[in-house]
Amino acid sequence: PWNLVGRESENLGGMWPVPRGRASRWTGWCSLDELLQLQSFSQQNIKEKPQKNHKEYRMSSSILKQTILRTQSLIPLNTVRPSILGSLSGLKQQRFNSTKTLKCSEEDALKLLNQQRKLRPSSPHFTIYEPQLTWYSSIANRITGCGLSLGFYAYALGYMALPNSMPLDSETVVQFVASSPEWAKVAGKAVVALPFTYHTFNGVRHLAWDMGYLLDLKTSYTAGYTVLGLTAVSTVGLVLI
Repeated sequence: PWNLVGRESENLGGMWPVPRGRASRWTGWCSLDELLQLQSFSQQNIKEKPQKNHKEYRMSSSILKQTILRTQSLIPLNTVRPSILGSLSGLKQQRFNSTKTLKCSEEDALKLLNQQRKLRPSSPHFTIYEPQLTWYSSIANRITGCGLSLGFYAYALGYMALPNSMPLDSETVVQFVASSPEWAKVAGKAVVALPFTYHTFNGVRHLAWDMGYLLDLKTSYTAGYTVLGLTAVSTVGLVLI
């Protein structure tokens, strides 16, 4: 299939298969002359502009090496001129090193690492997304739960820790509320009623999810608006009592 005999003085051995790209697939053909011209052109460019053409020369050299390794067991060497073999063998001896190794202390290495970390791209912040009702309902459920828990624990710990001269029983609390002004009563009841009612109704919503109900987007939004409506009505009712 190589057909290397007959025009070796003109074509230097017929056509050679060359891999195109990095996938190492034999999709193209070129002559040995073209391979050597590619090597010579890359060497000339790397001398003129080493920083710019270093990558291109390494790619062309890699293509040549792959071609030689894949075909050296198939091509009869007596059909290729000695000067060509010498040029190809010299390709294996070329080395390029564009990086330098610097010795530094552990502290300097850590500083360099931290500087490089500052250049890393940041992940997009969650504020780029459009807010949804499910976000707010989930966040509010956690906030109200934590607030109610802290309030109950604070009252229980205060009841046990305060001395007898400062009672904190239910009778004392009722007397304190009765002696407070009207605006303080309304504000205090609203502060307690709003998180209590919301967490209660939204807790029922979570129980429905646990049982496999209201899981699709439409019913989830309907349940969310229902929780908000019941919370508003029940809060107003508790404040007016």
